[in-house]
Amino acid sequence: MELSTPIILTLLLIVVTLYAFIKEIAPADLIALTVLCATVLLRLVDSKSILDVFKNEAPLTIGALFIIGTALEKSGGVRQIAGLMEKMASGGLRSTLLIFCVSSAFLSAFMNNTAIVAIMLPVALGLARTKDIPASKLLIPLSYASILGGCCTLIGTSTNIVVSGAMEKYGLAPLKMFELAWIGIPMSVLGLAYVIAFGPKLLPSRSSVIGVLNDKQRSSALFHILVERDSPLIGQRLLESPIFDPKSGIHLMEIRRNGERVMTQVNQLIIEPNDRFLIGIHGRKKNVATAEELLPNLGIQTLSKIEGVVTELVISEESDLLNQTLAATDFRQRYNSVVLAVHRNGKNITQSLASTELDYGDTLLVLTPRNNLRTLQDSDNFVLTDRADSIPAPGWLSQATLTWAILLGVVLSVTLIPGVTMHVASLVGAVVILWLRIITMREAYAGVDWAIIFMLYGMLGLGMAMDLTGTAKYLAELFVNISRQFSSPEMLPYFALTAVILLTITLTEVLSNNATALMMVPIVINLAKTLEVSPMPYIIGICVAASCAFMLPMGYQTHMMVYGPGGYRFSDFIRIGLPMNLLTWIVTSIVIPLVWSF
Repeated sequence: MELSTPIILTLLLIVVTLYAFIKEIAPADLIALTVLCATVLLRLVDSKSILDVFKNEAPLTIGALFIIGTALEKSGGVRQIAGLMEKMASGGLRSTLLIFCVSSAFLSAFMNNTAIVAIMLPVALGLARTKDIPASKLLIPLSYASILGGCCTLIGTSTNIVVSGAMEKYGLAPLKMFELAWIGIPMSVLGLAYVIAFGPKLLPSRSSVIGVLNDKQRSSALFHILVERDSPLIGQRLLESPIFDPKSGIHLMEIRRNGERVMTQVNQLIIEPNDRFLIGIHGRKKNVATAEELLPNLGIQTLSKIEGVVTELVISEESDLLNQTLAATDFRQRYNSVVLAVHRNGKNITQSLASTELDYGDTLLVLTPRNNLRTLQDSDNFVLTDRADSIPAPGWLSQATLTWAILLGVVLSVTLIPGVTMHVASLVGAVVILWLRIITMREAYAGVDWAIIFMLYGMLGLGMAMDLTGTAKYLAELFVNISRQFSSPEMLPYFALTAVILLTITLTEVLSNNATALMMVPIVINLAKTLEVSPMPYIIGICVAASCAFMLPMGYQTHMMVYGPGGYRFSDFIRIGLPMNLLTWIVTSIVIPLVWSF
C-alpha cells in the first residue's frame, strides 16, 4: 500500500500523540480530546462520521462499573474481604503473600484495580507492622496481583471492555465474561508464583517513614489553646510568633475566631484576643502535658488536649492538588493537617515545603487529629495509608453484601442469559444501586473516573482515523513485511503474535493501557487480514499485554500508589518487573495460540 497525504498526516498525528503522552505535556484526557478535534480539523474524519465515536458502548459500560465499584467501596464490601484476609494471614512472609495476593487478584477480577489497591494499602501496611515485615515486601506484590486479576474477566480492567467494544465495530463477537480466563488464570498463577517465590529476595527490605514507627511513636499531642486578652502575642504576625514554629516542633493546624474556622492564609493573619488555635507538638517536645509548659509566659490557656497521629497520604492521579504548592492549596486549613515531609523518588523533602509543587505519586507525611482520619480517607485527592478506626468492617447482613449480590447478578446475567450485553447489565446494576440508596447520585458522579471516559472518546477518534485513511492497513502490511525477514511462512502468524505482544507490553510501560490498546486494535485487525488468519489471537494478546506493565513505576497507576509508602526506588521495579514482563510475554505467546487458533 502506497503512502498518501491522509496516511502521512495520520502517522504524524500518532507520533505527536505518543510524544505528548510520554512527555506528559498535559493531562491524558486533554491530549486525547485534542487528538479527537485534530482528526476532524485535518479532515482525516468528517464531522458526521466522528459522531460514531460516541455510539461506542465501552465508556458507558466503564462508567456504570465505576458506580458499582464505588458502591462496594463506600458500603464496605471490600473491607469485608480485607477483614477475612487479616484473620487468615497468620503465617510467615510467603504465606502472607499468598493469601494477600490471591485475595487481591480475585477482587481485582471484578473491581477497578485502583480501588482495590486504595483499600488494600492500609491492610498491607497494618500487616507489615504487626508481623514486623518490611512494607516493601508486600506493596509491589499487591500492585502486581491487582493487574493479574484484572486480566481474568471482561470487567477486570477497562482495557478489556474497550477492546471488546472495538471488536463489534469490525463485525466480531464481543468478548464473553470469562473468555479471558483461559489466558488470565494461567498467567496469574505463574505470575503470583514468581512473586511469592522470588519477591522476598528481589524486593528490598525497606519501609516508609511511618512503617518504622509503632503506634506510640506515631502519636502526638494536639492542644486547643486560647489567646487571653492580656497576652503579649496580641498584635503579632502569626508567622513570626512562637505559636508558628515548625523548626522547634510546634505545628499550627487550625485557627478559630469568633467561633468560626479562619480560612485566610497564615501569612496574612495578625493575632487577636480570644483567638483559638489547634497546635500539634511533634519531635522531642511532643510529650509535654500542657501548652503553657511548652510556651510559658505568653498568656495562653490550654482548653483541651486531643490525640494526633502521624500518617501518610499518597497523591492520586486525579487529585486537584497536582502541580500546586501546599501554600497555594491552603492544605493546612483545608484538611486540618500539617505536612511534615514529602516523599518523592526515594527521597524525603523537608525544606521549603510550602513552596513544593505536588506531583502524582508523592507521599505526604502529615500530622493530623486521629478523629480526622475519616475525612482524609473520604477525599479523592489522595489515598490514606491508615484505616480510620471509626470505620469497622460491615456485617454480612448489610448494604455491602447487597452490593456484592448486585455485582454477582450483573456477572451471571451476562454469562448465562443470551442477548444480555455488558453495557445493559452494568447500567441496570448501577441504577438498582442508586434506587436502593446504597450511594447517592453525588457519590456516583464522584466515583466515575471521567478522565478515563474522555480519554477513551479521544483515542476512539484516532482509531477511526487510522481505519478511514488506511493507516492501520499500511502499518499492518509494513509489520508483516518486516516479520517475513525473520520468520518462515508457516511460523509467520506465531512470530507476528509474539511481536505484537512484545510491542504492546513495551508501549504500555510508557503510555496509558487504554491508549495503547485502542491504537493497536485497528493495526492487528488489518494484520490478520493481510495474513489471512483469525484476528482473535492478536486481539486477546493486546487485551493481556496492554495491562501488563510491571517494569516501570509510571507504567500503571497502582504502581505509583505503592511507590512512596513502600519506600521504593526506580531500580526496585526494574529488578522484579523485567522478569515479570518477560514471563508475561512468554506465557501469552505460548498459551494464546492453543486456545484461540489462527
